Amino acid sequence: MPGPKAVIIGGSMSGLLSALMLRRSGWTVDIYERVESELSGRGAGIVAQQELIERLRRLGLATDALGVQITTRKILDRQGRVTEEIRCPQVLTAWERVYRLLRDAFSPERYHRGRAFAGFEAGAHSVLARFSDGEAIEADLLVGADGTRSTVRHQALPETVPLYAGYCAWRALIAEDAIPPDTHRDLFEYMAFTLPPGEQLLGYPVAGPDNDLRPGHRRFNVVWYRPADEKTKLPWLLTDERGTTHAVSIPPPLIRREAVAEMRADAERLAGPQFRQIVRLIDEPILQPIYDLESPRMAFGRVAILGDAAFVARPHVAAGVSKAADDAAALVQALQAEPDVPAALRRYEAARVAENYRIIERARHLGAYLQATQTQEERTRAGLHSTESAVIAETAVLDFLRA
Repeated sequence: MPGPKAVIIGGSMSGLLSALMLRRSGWTVDIYERVESELSGRGAGIVAQQELIERLRRLGLATDALGVQITTRKILDRQGRVTEEIRCPQVLTAWERVYRLLRDAFSPERYHRGRAFAGFEAGAHSVLARFSDGEAIEADLLVGADGTRSTVRHQALPETVPLYAGYCAWRALIAEDAIPPDTHRDLFEYMAFTLPPGEQLLGYPVAGPDNDLRPGHRRFNVVWYRPADEKTKLPWLLTDERGTTHAVSIPPPLIRREAVAEMRADAERLAGPQFRQIVRLIDEPILQPIYDLESPRMAFGRVAILGDAAFVARPHVAAGVSKAADDAAALVQALQAEPDVPAALRRYEAARVAENYRIIERARHLGAYLQATQTQEERTRAGLHSTESAVIAETAVLDFLRA
C-alpha cells in the first residue's frame, strides 16, 4: 500500500531535504517547482556545517567529496598584512554541489518543474493544493519550502514579510586559474577577511564548475557586505540602466555600470592588495540586499512551512541549509511520533520556532555593525561583534546553538 501523500512546494534545498526525509519514513512525495529550467545558485558559496553533513549521511548520500576542506582563517589589513589568524577546520562548498547531490537522490518522475503554486484549501482530513494551470492535487500534508517569497507563507501569514537589514552584499565566483600566484598563495586556501570601517569583505574556496574539486579548477567565493540606506542608497543600487527600480533584488546583467564602477573604485581605496586584485577579477557581480524574515508560526492544520519560507537569517551564521535540514528532520520526527497530521505539525512548530528565533537573533547581532542606521541596542551589539577577534571567531560557526 502506498504511504500517506505529501505535496512539497519548492524544489530547492529545503524542498529536496524534506522530500528525501519524508520518503525514507514511508511517505509518497511529489515536489512542485515553479521554475521551468533546472535551478542554479549562481554566486552562492556554502559553509557545509557538520550538522548538515551528518544529515546528508543519514540520507545515505556521499559526503567525502562535498567541498574544499580548509583549516585556517585570517584577517588582512589595508596593507595586506595578516593581523589575526586562527585554526577553524571547515568544509566549504558551492550551492550547486549540495543541490545536485540532493536532486540526483530524488525520483525525477516525482519532481515537477514549471508548476506555479496558486494556493491551498484546508480540509478536515486532507489539504488541496491548487496550481496556476488549474490542476488541484489532494494530499495528507502540504509543505511550503518555496523560499523567501513563499506563496504558501503569504497565504497563511500575509503580514509576515522580509525586512531589509540595512546593508547589501556584492558577490561573485572567480575561477581559481585566473587568480595571480601571489594572491592565490595569500588567500585561496583560507577563509580570509578584510574589514574596512563598518564593512566586511571575505572570500573562500569552493568547488568549480560541474562540482570540480581538482586544484586549479576550483573557484573563489567572494562576498562584500556594505551599508546601504533603505531610502536613498538601496533604491539607487536597485535601479537599472532604463530607470526601473526593482523591488527586492536586481538581476546581475541589469546592475548599472555606475554602481559596479563605484564598488570597484571603493575596493581600490579600502581593501588590501590581495582583495583589490580579487575585485578586479570580478566579471559580472551579483548584488544581494540582506533581509531578515521571522514567522510567528510554522504549522497551519495540514500545512507546514520550513527553511527560508519560514525564517531567513542574515548570512553571517552560515546556517541556511543546516537550518532547513533541521526543520525537515523535526517535521519527520513529529510525524513519526504522532499519527494525526495537524497534531504532529503543532509538535513540529513547538520544536522549531524558538530555535529559528535564536538563529535570527544571532545573525542580527553579528551583522549589526554593517547596518546603515543603528538603534542604541544595535550600536552596543556592533561594539561587541565588529572587532577583528570577534569577526574571525564568530562568522559562520554554530557553536552558539550547542551552548
